[in-house]
Amino acid sequence: MSNWKETTEDSKRRWETNADFWDERMGEQSNRFHREIVRPETERLLSVNENDKILDIACGNGNFTKRLVELGANVTAFDYSEKMIENAKRRCAHCIDRIDFHVIDATNKDDLENLSFSAPFDKAVSNMAIMDIADITPLFNSVSKLLKPGGIFVFSTIHPCFQSPGMRRITETEDVGSGIRTRHGIQVFEYINSCCFEGIGIVNQPVPQLYYHRPLSELFAFCFDAGFIINGVSEPVFNIDNEISKYDKIPPIIIMRLIKIESYK
Repeated sequence: MSNWKETTEDSKRRWETNADFWDERMGEQSNRFHREIVRPETERLLSVNENDKILDIACGNGNFTKRLVELGANVTAFDYSEKMIENAKRRCAHCIDRIDFHVIDATNKDDLENLSFSAPFDKAVSNMAIMDIADITPLFNSVSKLLKPGGIFVFSTIHPCFQSPGMRRITETEDVGSGIRTRHGIQVFEYINSCCFEGIGIVNQPVPQLYYHRPLSELFAFCFDAGFIINGVSEPVFNIDNEISKYDKIPPIIIMRLIKIESYK
């Protein structure tokens, strides 16, 4: 797809179409993928303290926003989908006094600067959304400005090494003498070039969403250019006896913890 940085409006329309479907499938506690793969390591790296002020980026239907409140935080949360925010407010009605919801486009510098009235934040988090955002430069730069010196930013995204465009899942069997061994793996055909491509996050969702692939070197560059250091990385995998995926040796996502450099302006 050409001019992929100009696809934000298309991406937003797709998420508006998928919003209610995703809300129903994610429910109150997120789906199993988020509960078992995304949340545990995100919570460990974020290490929420009582009364932390946290910015929840691309909050979706708000179930992790609600979790942050349960952990003791006061939260400012935003998404560019109005339907997602409507659903989030409904999901979080019982704790809405500790959450400030906004409809904000993470690619829009002016929109992000409007959050400055709530700054500085102790921490920021983005669960599985970086790969849905066409241009992350405004977001990383703004988060750096909105955080306190030494503030933490934790984000998760599909693993670009193993979930790249055109990736193919494979299963092969091998006669090892004492029996048949079955192995599950992937074939990667593209990696180093950033691009936009269509994909499905949840089977049977109304329309495909847009993914924005970036190699690790590019992701790291966004972090460093915005004045962050990386001091935590996790690549969680499924348990071998899980019912979701047989790929227990290949991480589907990567989670990074960034620290704002105290002297950075």
